Amino acid sequence: MRRVVVTGQGAVSACGIGADVLTDATQTGMSGVKSIHFDDLDAQRVKTAARLSKADLAQVLGDKPHRMREPVAEYALTAAREAVAQAGLSEEHFGEACGVSIGSGFGGGQTLNINYLKLGREGSMRLDPMSVPKIMNNAAASWVSMEFGATGPALCLATACSSGSQSIGMGYQMVAAGQVDRCIAGGSEGCLESGVFRVWELLRVMTADVNRPFSKDRNGMILGEGAGILVLESLESAQERGAPILCELVGFGTNSDAGDLLRPNPARAATCMRMALKTANLAPEDIGYVNAHGTGTVANDVNEAVALREVFGDDLAGVQISATKPVHGHALGAAGALEMIVAIGALRRQSVPPTINFTEVDPKIGLEPVPNVAKSTPLKAVMSNSLAFGGINATLIAKAYEQA
Repeated sequence: MRRVVVTGQGAVSACGIGADVLTDATQTGMSGVKSIHFDDLDAQRVKTAARLSKADLAQVLGDKPHRMREPVAEYALTAAREAVAQAGLSEEHFGEACGVSIGSGFGGGQTLNINYLKLGREGSMRLDPMSVPKIMNNAAASWVSMEFGATGPALCLATACSSGSQSIGMGYQMVAAGQVDRCIAGGSEGCLESGVFRVWELLRVMTADVNRPFSKDRNGMILGEGAGILVLESLESAQERGAPILCELVGFGTNSDAGDLLRPNPARAATCMRMALKTANLAPEDIGYVNAHGTGTVANDVNEAVALREVFGDDLAGVQISATKPVHGHALGAAGALEMIVAIGALRRQSVPPTINFTEVDPKIGLEPVPNVAKSTPLKAVMSNSLAFGGINATLIAKAYEQA
């Protein structure tokens, strides 16, 4: 198996455009959560979301929206362009030697929403003739592959909140196995639309207040959007072309609870983390920081804390834990990719981002994540967890690059 390194990163999030912008926001605790209003909803209980600003959205979509592309594809393209530019890739580095693995939990939410509303209100079948290519889940992966002429495998995993993490993991496996020399991997989501927002409200998992993972007074998650993209590359390929090496991707684990559709199973989540540690050939004590899935819902946070204790010990000594969704929101299919960028940022800056809005330890959890202010900490390796609806778990591990 070949060593796999990260040579480029790109992000679009509620914090702004750019991977460094995202890292800066999570390190300083500057939340991208904003007010949101839908004219289509007669009763809107939740009135905030981690959405792009109007200026950032205009920059991403351009003066005239593409007739065959949804925001979900535009977010991925913007993030991929940044990652590819940082990696220093050019035309000769794509073709069969480059794969694409970009997940999306929902796909083209905007077109679906517009069509449903038009059909319901007007009874009209005069809908967007480009609906199918805009709605399909693999649109982001396909547009990125076409943008760069990457003719290797093009994958799109639609595994809810684990889509981004699993997609990076699949890219990692393809590069490690020698199937491709490099892979553009990550996740994208653009579903802050009235109909989608309303059904999330009906689940009663979103907060009408502020998102505060692991806190005693937590009362729900905050929806987000955006894209996170990594350029994964074999070490040999990166060295041969003198590419910047940001870190080494060393571990990936994924499994299924095969149980409750919505409530995570701590034992299976713990097994997933151990799988990633085994792949990385690391012990739990080698992990200095875990970016937790940390949604801020009652069930997720309790069960994830149980899983973390199974892996890192009852007292969780030696490992720092935080959840950054209060800053960039729960971006569903993009969440794991954005959070991996955050974890890599922590590794490179040797600083653990805080869990903002944290107020009080919940005695049912007994876990105090790094609260409200970043913490400078020597870090050798970092972990990012995703625990998705459907019982799909994914764990990624990165460590500081060291020459053999």
